[in-house]
Amino acid sequence: MSTFNKTSYFADTKAPVVSLTAKSFFDQLTDKEQLYAHYFSKAGHWGSRIVLRQVSHESEAIFDLILSVHKALGGDYSKLDVEETTKKGYLEYASQFLSNLGNYKSFGDSKFIPRITPEEFEKVITQSGVSKESYDAVKSGIYDINEKTALLGFPSDGHVSGYYFGNISKPDVVAIKKILGERKVYFENVRIRKVSDKEFDIIVASADQKNEVTYPAKIEEDGYTINIKFGDHTKEMAQICANLEKAKEYAANETQIKMIDAYIESFKTGSLEAHKESQKYWVKDISPVVETNIGFIETYREPGGVVGEWEALISIQNKERTKKFQALVDGAGDFIKLLPWSKEYEKDQFQPPDFTSLEVLTFAGSGIPAGINIPNYDDIRLNIGFKNVSLGNILNAKSSKDPVTFISDDIMETFKKYQNDSFEVQVGIHELLGHGSGKLLSELHDGTFNYDHQNPPLGIDGKPVTTYYKKGETWGSKFGSLAGAYEECRAEVIAMYLITNRDLLNIFGFTTKEDQENIIYAGYLQMARAGLLALEFWDPSSKKWGQPHMQARFSIMKTMVNAGLAELSYTKDDYSDLIVKVDQSAIETTGHEAIKDYLRHLHVYKASGDVDNGSAYFIDRSTVTEEFAKLRPAVLKARLPRKQFIQANTEVVDGKVVLKEYEESEAGMVQSFFEREL
Repeated sequence: MSTFNKTSYFADTKAPVVSLTAKSFFDQLTDKEQLYAHYFSKAGHWGSRIVLRQVSHESEAIFDLILSVHKALGGDYSKLDVEETTKKGYLEYASQFLSNLGNYKSFGDSKFIPRITPEEFEKVITQSGVSKESYDAVKSGIYDINEKTALLGFPSDGHVSGYYFGNISKPDVVAIKKILGERKVYFENVRIRKVSDKEFDIIVASADQKNEVTYPAKIEEDGYTINIKFGDHTKEMAQICANLEKAKEYAANETQIKMIDAYIESFKTGSLEAHKESQKYWVKDISPVVETNIGFIETYREPGGVVGEWEALISIQNKERTKKFQALVDGAGDFIKLLPWSKEYEKDQFQPPDFTSLEVLTFAGSGIPAGINIPNYDDIRLNIGFKNVSLGNILNAKSSKDPVTFISDDIMETFKKYQNDSFEVQVGIHELLGHGSGKLLSELHDGTFNYDHQNPPLGIDGKPVTTYYKKGETWGSKFGSLAGAYEECRAEVIAMYLITNRDLLNIFGFTTKEDQENIIYAGYLQMARAGLLALEFWDPSSKKWGQPHMQARFSIMKTMVNAGLAELSYTKDDYSDLIVKVDQSAIETTGHEAIKDYLRHLHVYKASGDVDNGSAYFIDRSTVTEEFAKLRPAVLKARLPRKQFIQANTEVVDGKVVLKEYEESEAGMVQSFFEREL
């Protein structure tokens, strides 16, 4: 008998709805900089429908229904003649849907459904004046849920993904990756349609509906037929290009102009080679006042781990905070030398990246991270470089006023005092020294190697490694759906390894012994607690992780517990008094050794392309045993809703950019989307 419980998938109630304000920084921009930011923001938001289509096939229609209701009511929900609980339940669902750009959580990949009944939802629709037929068309998409469809994943396993049309399986995607990868056909900007058992359409995002230059129209190999078609999201891609053309008029320099030209070529033709060119210019555009990045970026949510979700970042540099990060960049080469692997596993020369603190004006995507390290193209990272950004107004939103669960009262005051500062240090190390370190032992396209192939470095077993990345193979294509969680884990463990370094803490302004010890303690305690909270994002029926960062953090917590550094303590049978403890005296001794051992395994397996041993090792570390699984109900019971960020809009009035912010409410969230005219 099924034990599936729909109520655990109800939309959040009383979730904090917060304005993601950058107004004080925006007001400091010149007219030219404001216009540049405005048109980039417009371009970014035009990708919102792309994200909806990538999440699930019903999301775009639900989006249209929510906006139709808002329009019909003129934004005044007091016109609804329904119970307050019905109105509240509808608005809470609508707000969570919009903040996630879909009916699956951006952080967790699980579906959420309204807390009100289908009949109550229908009352809202009909009371607003929107047709019942509009609701009937999406009712099942809003409400239907079972233990399979509750999660994003491969349709062949019964899960849901907007990236795929048809009953696509993991072996299908593996075969497609292999065939396309050998021909240097990139797939970050595609969706996949299954025509028959061994025939697939690869549908490329582009404004142009035909393209006979970028890729071959048909590939036949190993019994497979792969048709490459263009014109996915054609309306949106055309609007993105049009707004980028306008942004180009206000570019600060020639590098930005070349970057935008490459963006436009990519989005017009579907060429990812052109997008790679844009990222080369983006890396070379050092420390701009208005920082932007746009495209199909992170591959976390596509089950095969290779197709990117649409993202657009438009932000303003926080110059004071950036000075601190620049000092970390200046010392990065020395800190990387402290990591526990031989020089063969590291870039021949560390290329200092641009590392800035930014205030987010616009982040078009399903969720907003606290820090970013891009581009994700391995060859650009190795040969040209990358950028790190810390998103200041996201970090600041992690308020110490928020309630903290699973921490004992006797250390609560210290933890709250240092948790934000410790998190900032952790994010800085994670992005710069985590994602910025290491190299992949690779065969290059000319047949040479980027390491001594005849005398390879030693592996975990003390013998020369025998695995490497063959021509056309990348980190994502080789490690597939595990790549995101694995790499996030490696970066997080590097943060844990280096947060104990006093010279590094001095850079962040923590110079006294007391402050340094409390930053270190808060960092380890915060990670252990995050690993416990991660159980929310693990599904006990499928044994599937729904969020790569949380899979990573759970594995680190598990490592800390196994090493005796952390303890999950309780006395009651229902675990209602569950708390996380970290032995502060062991952090820099046995605890640090356990972290070092974990880090070395993760890094060497990744660098050498040892997908078999690396995958088995990480899966073992992130497997939820019965001992941990029994704590999940207590974690769910104490769960706090995630913040929902309302982003500002900009418009040009009499040649000047006007920034508009919205009230911090569910209705304000809907209004912000309604005024984008998507």
